[in-house]
Amino acid sequence: MPRKSALDAPGLAVLLGVTLLFSVNQVIIKFTNQGLQPVFFAGLRSVLAVGFVIAWMRYRSITLDLTPAMLRPGLLIGAMFSVEFIFLFLALDLTTLGRASVIFYSMPLWFAVMAHYGLNAPISPRKAIGLALAFAGTALAILSRGGGAGAGSLVGDLCALGGAIGWAATAYVARRPAMAAAGPERQLLWMVLVSGPILLLAAPAFGPLLRDPAPIHVVLLLVQASIIVAGGFITWLWLLSTYPVATVASFSFLTPVFSLLLGRMFFSEPLQPALIVAAALVGAGIALINLRG
Repeated sequence: MPRKSALDAPGLAVLLGVTLLFSVNQVIIKFTNQGLQPVFFAGLRSVLAVGFVIAWMRYRSITLDLTPAMLRPGLLIGAMFSVEFIFLFLALDLTTLGRASVIFYSMPLWFAVMAHYGLNAPISPRKAIGLALAFAGTALAILSRGGGAGAGSLVGDLCALGGAIGWAATAYVARRPAMAAAGPERQLLWMVLVSGPILLLAAPAFGPLLRDPAPIHVVLLLVQASIIVAGGFITWLWLLSTYPVATVASFSFLTPVFSLLLGRMFFSEPLQPALIVAAALVGAGIALINLRG
C-alpha cells in the first residue's frame, strides 16, 4: 500500500482498534501473571511468537535475512526488548494496571531525549514543553501514592518506568541505520528470537516459574504470542509505514486512558483524580512531542 499523507477512515479504525488491543494486552498480562511467573511468561511468549512471526514473513514472501552482519544489532535490539518486558511484566504484577500503563506510556519522553543525542533529532522549544508535561505526568503518577487499592506499589511503578526506558531504547536501536534497513518484520523477528532465551534464562531469578496455572492461562499465552505480538505489533508497524508517524504516535496516549477504564472494570481499581491528571499530562506531552510544524 502506498504511503498516505493523512489519516483516513480505515486507518483511524485500525489505529483505534490496535490502541484498544494494547490496553487489553495489559489486562491479559496482569491476569496471566496469576498463573505464570511474569518473566517466565514473557519468555514463553517470545519463544512462541517466533513461529507466528516467521509464518507471517513467509506469507508475505519476506526473507529472514539472518546474516552475520545483522548479528550485533540484532542481539542488541533483542536485549533491549528483553529489558523492556522484564520491567513491564513485573510492573503489571506489582502495581495497578492504570498506574503501570500511564508510566509505561511515557516512553516518547525518553525516546525524544535519546533521539536528541543519537539520531540528530534536536529538541525544539515545542518538544521541550511536551517533555516537561510528560515528565510532570510521570512524576505525578509515581508520587501520588494515595491509599487503598489504587496506591499500587512504588517498586511496581519504578518497574513501569524501567519498562518505558527499555521501550525507548528498543525504538532507538530500531532507528539506527543497520536495523532501520532491516525493515519492521525482521526487527520484530530479532526481538522475539533473542529475547526468548534471555527471558527464560533470567526467569528463575524471579521466583518459582509456576504459580497457580490453569487452562485459561495457556490460552491467553497463545493469544499473546499470536494476536498481540505477531498481529498487533505488525499492524502497528504497518500503520507507521503507511500513515504519518507523528499522527500514529500521538494516538498512543489513548492506551493509558483505555487501561484506566479496563483496570476499573476488571480489577476494581479506583479512578484516582491524581492519576487521571497524570494521564492527561503524559498525553498532552506526547501530542506536543510528536506534533509536526
